[in-house]
Amino acid sequence: MTRLGYQIPNFTYPDVPSADVFPLVVAQAKEADLSGFDTVMLMDHFYQLPMLGPPHLDMLECYTTLAALAQHTSTARLGALVTGNTYRNPAVLAKTVTALDIVSGGRAQLGIGAGWFELEHEAFGIPFGTFTDRFEKLEEALQIILPMLHDERATFAGAHYRAVEAINRPAPISNIPVMIGGSGEKKTLRMVAQYATDANLTAELAEVPRKLDALDAHCERLRRDRSEITVSLQRLCCIAPTTDQALAELTTFGRTLGFDYDTMDEDGRAFMLGLFTWGDPDTVGAQLTTALTSGVDGFTCSLPANGHIPERVALLGEVARSVVG
Repeated sequence: MTRLGYQIPNFTYPDVPSADVFPLVVAQAKEADLSGFDTVMLMDHFYQLPMLGPPHLDMLECYTTLAALAQHTSTARLGALVTGNTYRNPAVLAKTVTALDIVSGGRAQLGIGAGWFELEHEAFGIPFGTFTDRFEKLEEALQIILPMLHDERATFAGAHYRAVEAINRPAPISNIPVMIGGSGEKKTLRMVAQYATDANLTAELAEVPRKLDALDAHCERLRRDRSEITVSLQRLCCIAPTTDQALAELTTFGRTLGFDYDTMDEDGRAFMLGLFTWGDPDTVGAQLTTALTSGVDGFTCSLPANGHIPERVALLGEVARSVVG
């Protein structure tokens, strides 16, 4: 289960041509593996997300890349934060995750969510549907995926998916953890309580206690032992040996997106910087310690501004592990 995950969210780095990006991805994964992160994760997207850059920026396909990273890591689990359920047939996804488990020596994790990035669906010809459609699809998909991950033949007939005695051989090596991402109190957290081993919250810190209360209520209603579920909180980070260095690296990253902290008004600058857990090791450690008191079990961290500097990944791992324990 993920108590401290490292997510690689971008593949466009300063002065690095596309053909040379993968070695830097490997370097990040290696540092995360060695510095205390228990899971290494990629986004499952085909276009870059709006807050991290324009859609035409490089985006490596998630599961192909995870399988490659399995050959360069030894301890950390590998997964998506999180798989867009709409992008793949559920039985095929079960086979894909199982293959990752086998090639990694039993280190796969299934992170999954309903899907939300409409532009990708439109561009790739993937049906998007309504909010309700996507959550119905996710729940149906889990009826097929979970039995297959437990070496059972899956038979299911729903409004969106069907499977008939679907075989998954070879079976996974490990008992693959299932993380459901999102913070919806009625649908998402109910599915966490019903199906998952892990939850990853994307929420403001002040909202976390309410989210956890909602999860507790779903567990109680479904008679699920709440202690069986590990809850992480997603954090955008920027750490460096000094606060000035961290700010400089955030500023450089911001300029690549078309905004400049140095020319913003005070409110705009405070808002943008407030999206990050950032600073020197002591400052970042203090912020993560405060976030941990909200009741979560750990964090999924990313370094969009400076993760391409492997030493920053190692520094974040050292600091975050000291907080999570």
